Amino acid sequence: MTKQNLILAGSLATLLAIPINVDGQQVSERKPSSVNLHIGGGIGTPLDPTANFAGVGGTFQAGAGPNLGRHHSIVGEFMWQGLPPNRSALLPVLNALCLINPPTSPNLPCSVASINATDNLYALTGNYMFHKEGKLFGYYVIGGGGWYFRRAELKNFAVPPGTACAPAWGWWGYSCQNGSVVLASTGISSGGVNGGLGFTVGQATGLKFYIEARYHYSPQGGRVSTQIVPVTLGIRW
Repeated sequence: MTKQNLILAGSLATLLAIPINVDGQQVSERKPSSVNLHIGGGIGTPLDPTANFAGVGGTFQAGAGPNLGRHHSIVGEFMWQGLPPNRSALLPVLNALCLINPPTSPNLPCSVASINATDNLYALTGNYMFHKEGKLFGYYVIGGGGWYFRRAELKNFAVPPGTACAPAWGWWGYSCQNGSVVLASTGISSGGVNGGLGFTVGQATGLKFYIEARYHYSPQGGRVSTQIVPVTLGIRW
C-alpha cells in the first residue's frame, strides 16, 4: 500500500505541475503591448549658453506611440520646461527700467521684483526608443528630434528707443540694428534634437516607474540657443 500511495502521490504532483509550468510559460511568453504610454515630471538644468540667462526649473513630459517589437518603439512626446530668468537676464532690463522710472529717492534702488517676466520652453518631438526589461529592472535609450518653441516675455516693460544691444536682449527675443535694440518677438522657435538614457522598475509587460535624463538642443533661430538636461520621474506602460 505504501508503494501504491507513493506512486499515486507522484502522479498527482506531476498532473498539478503541468498547469503550473504552462502558466509560467504563458507569463514569460506574453506579448508586449502594441502601444507605449508615459507621463512624468521633474527638474531641468540649463547648460551654457542657456545657463547664462536661466536657472533650474520644473519640467513635464507626456507621450505615446507604437511598439515595433519587444525592444523597439516609436515615441511621440510633448515636453514643457520652465526657464526662470536669472540675474544676468534681468540686469539689463532693470537698468533700462531705472532710466525710464528713476527711484524717488537715492536710497531706494530699483528692484528686480518690479520686473514681471516669464520664460517657458515647449517641444513636440518624435523619438526612437530601444529598451530591454527584465523581471523587475530595465533600461532604455531614446533619441530623436522635433520642434522647440521658447516663449520669453517681459510683461510690464518696453525697451526705450536707442537701448544698446546686449546678449540678454537676444534672450528676451529682441533683435538689434546698428547697435540698438529695435524689435521684440515673444516667441522663438526652431527645430532641435534630443537624446538620453532611462531606467525602469516594474513589470516587464505592464506598468513601470522610470527615471530618465535627456539632453535637448535647439538653435532657436540664431538667437541664444536652448540647451537643457531634464531629469524626469514618472510611469510608463
